[in-house]
Amino acid sequence: MKKSLTYKKSGVDIHKANQFVRSISGLVKATAREGVLKAKSGFGGHFVLPAKYKKPVLVSSTDGVGTKLILAQELDKHDTVGIDLVAMNVNDILCSGAEPLFFLDYIACGKVKPHILKSVVRGIADGCRQAGCSLVGGETAEMPGMYNPDEYDLAGFTVGVVEKSKNIDGKAIRSGDRLIGLASSGLHSNGFSLARKVFSAQERRKFSKELLAPTRIYVKPVLALIRQIKVKGIAHITGGAFYEKLTKIVPPGKCFHIQKGAWPVPKIFQEIQKRGHVADKEMFTTFNMGIGMVVAVAARDAVRTIQVLKKNGVRSWDIGEVISDKNRRILL
Repeated sequence: MKKSLTYKKSGVDIHKANQFVRSISGLVKATAREGVLKAKSGFGGHFVLPAKYKKPVLVSSTDGVGTKLILAQELDKHDTVGIDLVAMNVNDILCSGAEPLFFLDYIACGKVKPHILKSVVRGIADGCRQAGCSLVGGETAEMPGMYNPDEYDLAGFTVGVVEKSKNIDGKAIRSGDRLIGLASSGLHSNGFSLARKVFSAQERRKFSKELLAPTRIYVKPVLALIRQIKVKGIAHITGGAFYEKLTKIVPPGKCFHIQKGAWPVPKIFQEIQKRGHVADKEMFTTFNMGIGMVVAVAARDAVRTIQVLKKNGVRSWDIGEVISDKNRRILL
C-alpha cells in the first residue's frame, strides 16, 4: 500500500510558515502609524487617509532588490536587504513629493528558515520606521522546486499620498536651475550583476560592508526640504542611473549639465571601474556613483537646499545646472 502524500511531504510546511508569521508580529506592530486600522479578517491591510489632505493623490510603487540578494545569501547577511526593499519603493514615490503611508512585502523561498526570514523582516520593519510608513501586510510563499532550499526572493509595494496642488513632476524646471545631488550610501540596489562579475568571491567578502550597505532612505530629509524650499523636480538614481533615471524629469527643450568632479565618488565605485576596466559612460549608466537622489531647485535656493539637507542628516552638493538644448537631455 502506497503511503499517502501530504503538503508537508511535498516540501511545504504550513504550520512552520504560520509560526514564522506569528514570530514577526512584534516587528510589524512597531511600524504602526496613525491611519492603520485593525481588521478582524487577515485578508488585507486597512488604512485611513490623513485628514490634512484636501485633494489627495495616491502614489504607488512596486520593486525588488535585484541580484544584491545573491550576494546577501552568499555572505549569509540578511539584515539589510529588507531596508533596501523599502528604500527602492519609498524613494520612488518620494519623487512626486509623496509621503509614504504603508508598505507590503512578498517573500518567496525554497524553504522557510525562520531565523533568516525574521532577519529579513527585521530590516523591512527598520526601513518602514525610517520612512515613516506602516508595514500593514505581506506574504511568505514556500515554493520548493521553484527555489533552492537556501534561496529567497523579495518584492515590495508601497502607497503614499501627496496634495494634488503640490505634486512634483518636473514641469516647473527652467534654464538656470541648479541640480543638487544627495549622497548615496554606496551601490544601493543597482549594478550588482556587474559588480559580482568584477569581484572574485574572496574580494566580495573583503568589500562586503561596502557592497551590502543598505540603500539610503531619503523620505524624511526630502519631505523636510519640500516644506521649506520649492523643489521643482526629484529623481531617484537607480537602474539606468544618470542617463535613464535623471533624464526622466527633464522638460522638453532642456538639458541637465552634470559637472563631474563636483562630488567625491566613493572608493567602491573606483574599485569596480579599475578592476573591471569599465568605461565612464557605462559606470554612469549602471551605478549611482555616490549620488542617490537629485533635486532641481532655483539657483537662488541652491545653498539653502544644501543647508537644509545637511541639517536633516544628508550630505549634498551642487552638481550641475539646467541649460537649453533641443537635441540633448543630459550632458555629462
